[in-house]
Amino acid sequence: MKRRRVALAAAMAERDVDHLLLYGAERSGSAVAWLTRWPVTREAIVVVTPSERDLLLVGFYNHVPNAERIASEAEVRWTGPKPMQTAIEELRRRGAAGGRVGVIGPLGYRPHGALAGFAGEVVSLDDSYTRLRLVKSQEEREWLRAGAALTDAAVRALQEQAAPGVDERQLGDAVERAYVASGGTTHIHYFGATPMSDPRQCVPAQWPSARRLERGDALTCEISASYWGYTGQLLRTFAVAAEPAPLYRELHDVADAAFDAIVERLRPGASAADLVGASSLIEQAGFTIRDDLVHGFVGGYLPPVLGRASRDPAEAPDFRLEAGMTVVVQPNVVTLDERAGVQTGELVLVGPAGAESLHDFERGLLRL
Repeated sequence: MKRRRVALAAAMAERDVDHLLLYGAERSGSAVAWLTRWPVTREAIVVVTPSERDLLLVGFYNHVPNAERIASEAEVRWTGPKPMQTAIEELRRRGAAGGRVGVIGPLGYRPHGALAGFAGEVVSLDDSYTRLRLVKSQEEREWLRAGAALTDAAVRALQEQAAPGVDERQLGDAVERAYVASGGTTHIHYFGATPMSDPRQCVPAQWPSARRLERGDALTCEISASYWGYTGQLLRTFAVAAEPAPLYRELHDVADAAFDAIVERLRPGASAADLVGASSLIEQAGFTIRDDLVHGFVGGYLPPVLGRASRDPAEAPDFRLEAGMTVVVQPNVVTLDERAGVQTGELVLVGPAGAESLHDFERGLLRL
């Protein structure tokens, strides 16, 4: 926690910012939790001045006692009925009126307008914060392994309980029961089921369907369980009570090959273009992708966010991997008409000499 605050103060100094607000609302806004440990509930604002103790303002008066126990390095108060006005009064006390005030987080236009009327200039430090989240410390990696283990447990529960007659809402219940009792929380659980003989869905859906699984379905999933903001991610495909159809075997063979080719290149110094180039075999096989091919993860949807090999090379970001970064490799190989598709992939740590999966759930096109 001390290293984080020092790093944040250095980022502020780079932008000539003496005061900073971190903002989050409705359980969103990872910077608040990163600096204070407090997972945002209704609303939260952190006032940061390197020479003073941080102030965490918490929405909902009855949430303050819990925040005081969790955010032990900061002073904690209620936001009051007008959260930004409360933050501005604290900034005024700290001598910030008319100066450059930094902001990290999704600040709405009304509070932004109030802050802009108080400060000489409002400066976004979102990019600076993103850079601070790219490389994971040793402590973060330990918590990530906990989140990955909970995610593995969730997919095992899916594998054990998915069967003909079960609908996607029941699948959500099954996966959550695998980690909630161990302190895990839900980041996402997406499912997609379609008949392999007449497919009509190439990626999992973000909202569950009431459709019941049927013999001969392909079931795809994208599941992330979280441990205090440290989140695994597993993507898998299952054949429901039947052997995989030839098309799905072919799709999955290509996806496995693409996964292996990308992971082989995950090492410090590798460029985004290297990773995109490794996926060219997908299009050579006559398929494409609907989802992102690779994206940074944990602490946000982080760079590099990469698509298929045939896109304009100028769109590939000028980005190189470093040891300690974590990325999700997820070649979602689909047919050109996007009626059929498979999911495979997982969260991977870039180590000094290469890649290490943070998951131990078996790979492959699996039968339920």
